[in-house]
Amino acid sequence: MKSLHLAALLCLSPLMTQAEQVGEVGVDWTGNDILIEAVSDPKVEGVTCHVAYFDRGLLDRLSKGNWFEDPSNASIACRQTGPITIGDIDRDENGEDVFSASRSIIFKSLRVKRIFDEANQTLIYLVHANELVDGSAKLAISTVPLYGSGSE
Repeated sequence: MKSLHLAALLCLSPLMTQAEQVGEVGVDWTGNDILIEAVSDPKVEGVTCHVAYFDRGLLDRLSKGNWFEDPSNASIACRQTGPITIGDIDRDENGEDVFSASRSIIFKSLRVKRIFDEANQTLIYLVHANELVDGSAKLAISTVPLYGSGSE
């Protein structure tokens, strides 16, 4: 399954960054894991997000069916990890995708989106599932304040 995630990442836009797996926690004997990946914002130097999500094991897929889909649940925490330098980012309220990974064979992806709250000088990072038909209310946000980072 991890090779499927990698294949999906390789097909993404060159503007999006790739994730580096930094942790893996086994949660049961069927091979289900919680994966933790570090995602650097490609247009904002000095910000790293850590995304945690559930990765179904082979035994779970065989016993419960729904072979080609992982849950939409995810968690995110973003922090300043160096001097912040903001590049040419989308500054409208829709923001822009920083990262995307497939969560099913075709119809579902896990996305990290950046939104710039200029009035409060804060970067907002949202992780959510994007589905073709049924949107999901499963989401999490993290913010990075821009204290004196020269973002204007």
